[in-house]
Amino acid sequence: MIVVSACLAGIECRYNGTHSLDKKIKELVEQDKAILVCPEILGGFSTPRDSAEIIGGTGDDVLEGNARVIEKSGKDVTELYVKGAYKTLEVVRSVQATYVVLKEYSPSCGSAMIYNGTFTNAKIHGEGVTAALLRREGIKVISEQELINIV
Repeated sequence: MIVVSACLAGIECRYNGTHSLDKKIKELVEQDKAILVCPEILGGFSTPRDSAEIIGGTGDDVLEGNARVIEKSGKDVTELYVKGAYKTLEVVRSVQATYVVLKEYSPSCGSAMIYNGTFTNAKIHGEGVTAALLRREGIKVISEQELINIV
């Protein structure tokens, strides 16, 4: 079983109320080979919501208490991101997922790149809060581009 970011299957749950449809991922869901998860929704956010970025580091730093997730308005939403990460971990464990495919650049889901915290569309190497937690727990986290090599 594969767990995938819901937005990649066409669910309009991104911060701005859109999706990031990946046709291969949608096919996997339709074939019952993948299940959907949105860490931000699991954390308690609604759609749409303010965009957010990690300030002061990466997802690992957030989990260590050394960085924060802040909305563009300045509101600190770190607790909701951490809550969503742990709820996602519960889902992943409950279905014994082999892989988790997450949406790149997200402060939750970025698996290799995230925005740098300046709200200028600049990106840095690093992972989001959920990707960092899952990897800490030994779960294979990949981006949608990496999925092509697996299925």
